[in-house]
Amino acid sequence: MKFPISRPVLLGGGQAAALIGFWLVLELFSRWGHWPIPASVVGVLALWAMLDRGWVPLGWVEQGADRLLEHLLLFFVPAMLGLLNHPEFLSLLGLKLLAAVLLGTLVVMGGTAAVVEWGFRLENRHAADRA
Repeated sequence: MKFPISRPVLLGGGQAAALIGFWLVLELFSRWGHWPIPASVVGVLALWAMLDRGWVPLGWVEQGADRLLEHLLLFFVPAMLGLLNHPEFLSLLGLKLLAAVLLGTLVVMGGTAAVVEWGFRLENRHAADRA
């Protein structure tokens, strides 16, 4: 049986999941031990040390890290932070808000296109009258 997903995609996704799991374990330890340093910082330092000493080969995490870096922007977008702080946006309220934003965007884009088209027609009419 052939799978529609290629092996590198599965490998990268699995590695990304392992890195997230590593972070989650360190997050639990960080909260349990009341560490003043965030678990993500401890995780980066621990992973760097394990890679530097050769305990973890680079091939075990390279594709997963690349996959996470490809989507790094999503972690810094203010809308994403708002979504994390307000999970109710993932419910019907979020769908209504999304519909309002999309409809508003379409109205503005359509209005802009109509005004630009009208301006071009007006300009062409004036150019024809002058010629």
